[in-house]
Amino acid sequence: MKKSYVSITLWGLAWMLLTMAQPAGATQVHAEPEGLYVHQIAHLFFIVSMGILIYWLREWKLVEQKGWRLVQYSSLFFILWNIDAMIVHYLDEQGAIFQTINAGTDYASLASDPASSGPALLYYLAKLDHLLCVPAIVFLYAGLRHLLQQAQAAKSSDSAT
Repeated sequence: MKKSYVSITLWGLAWMLLTMAQPAGATQVHAEPEGLYVHQIAHLFFIVSMGILIYWLREWKLVEQKGWRLVQYSSLFFILWNIDAMIVHYLDEQGAIFQTINAGTDYASLASDPASSGPALLYYLAKLDHLLCVPAIVFLYAGLRHLLQQAQAAKSSDSAT
């Protein structure tokens, strides 16, 4: 009897959480400048961290192994993605250059002065950040998968002897 109450309660909570969910946007917009500053510093910290990882992978010559080499490629793409994200965040705050119409919808567009279309084009291209982030994640996954397979093979060969 007690198990059924727990089960009903858990199902009820799950139902509430699923039906009360609100849409979550994929882009983080910062209303106040302090939030943007902290977010930009976080991107900078991520860039430095990935740079340090690449340095040590190369220093210890771990990139000679396929798994670590893939992790290095992942780090490089994460660096590029963070630089791209920092550019987009900066351009988001430049209302004088162009105006975003219907921001956050499927029908968003940019309105800019034709004489200064360069920043608008840069903004449009930089918003394609998934072209950097997805390869970073794929390289990370492939590298970690290869390292795991390598570790499992070494473990099985040690137990066989």
